[in-house]
Amino acid sequence: MTLLLVSLVILLLIGVPIAYSLGISGFLYFIIYQPMLILILPQRLYAGMESYAMIALPLFCLMGSLMNAGGITSRLLDFSLLFVGKLRGGLGLVNVLASMIFGGISGSSVSDTASVGAVLIPEMQKKGYTAEYSSGITVASSTMGMIIPPSVPMIIYALAAEQSVGRLFLASAIPGVMIGIIMLVITLIISHRKNLPREEKTFTVFECLQYLQRAVLALIMPLFVIGAVVMGIATATEAAGIGVLYTVIVGFFIFKTLKIKDVPGLVTKAILTSANVMIIIALSKLYIWILALERIPQAMAASVVELGLPPYAVFLAVIFIILICGTFIDVSPAILLLTPVFLPMVCVLGMDAIQFGVLLISGLAVGLVTPPVGMCLNVASAISKLEIGTIFKAALPFLMANLITLVIIAFFPAFTQWLPSLLMP
Repeated sequence: MTLLLVSLVILLLIGVPIAYSLGISGFLYFIIYQPMLILILPQRLYAGMESYAMIALPLFCLMGSLMNAGGITSRLLDFSLLFVGKLRGGLGLVNVLASMIFGGISGSSVSDTASVGAVLIPEMQKKGYTAEYSSGITVASSTMGMIIPPSVPMIIYALAAEQSVGRLFLASAIPGVMIGIIMLVITLIISHRKNLPREEKTFTVFECLQYLQRAVLALIMPLFVIGAVVMGIATATEAAGIGVLYTVIVGFFIFKTLKIKDVPGLVTKAILTSANVMIIIALSKLYIWILALERIPQAMAASVVELGLPPYAVFLAVIFIILICGTFIDVSPAILLLTPVFLPMVCVLGMDAIQFGVLLISGLAVGLVTPPVGMCLNVASAISKLEIGTIFKAALPFLMANLITLVIIAFFPAFTQWLPSLLMP
């Protein structure tokens, strides 16, 4: 365990990418402790990627890219304006509401920041909002992108923990919406304190119906995909394929915003994103196999039980570690690293594997908005030209929604288990 941990930390500190850090650390273990087993390395690497559910990964990535390129952002913003645009700080509320809806379409927080931020950050600045406020609320609200289903990180966790993708999707729905509702409340409070502007635009009945018509096909897409899994019509992989077909039909023949010339670039992007994740999965599976071989997770779980700590103290410590890891490690490798270490421990203390999955991903979502790695911070910085530290400070009040929800997830199992038990008993 000392060799695995120390070598991994040193490699990460000197800047070696996480995938290769995991691979080198695992290789050192075989060289020093198990040289006779080194011949099975290729087999273990291949086994790490040999999963039918893995096919869903590039398909969900492609589905999100197609929807992003299909001009859906403007439709969602117009739709959101109908409900909250007239309130004080209306564009801030639109930002949060659009991210809630967009999260159920793209499955990616970074895509949310790029798409919504590219439109709303400049627009909010024109209407009198500061660049800091506009960027801060954008990155904070984008954390819902990887929590509200469908979610790419949820698929990765399902692979790592061998859990149902459908149940994970359902379990994360209420926490994801809860984060959005709390953020809306925080935005309203800040808007009244700072006397932020209202949107003066008035919509006619015809315009309301027009905006609803423009947005409805995008709004039902997550329900379409998730419903196929929950109702047993399709597996998660098949539902992802159905989702891609749906976005192609909507983008090319209904919205008519997708062009044939866009497709090769979007497919390439989905392939490269998936390949990057799959390399991490393959090498992390090797690392996880070593942990299992040495029975390290079981030993850690037994040690925690022997200490006699109350479950709430262990859960709070796990939340703290997840938040710290999310600050330094990207989401996919963090899921693959932390799942085999913490899942046996929390299960011994009574936490369900589905509940832990939602807790883990909700905690890691905060890492996308915290320096130094913070991918969403970097995207917002490129748009607003602000330092990532400045954006992070502006995002802090809104991140209280994430922290409150994290505590609720940890200590109220029904928060994540009620919906899966109701729809997938």
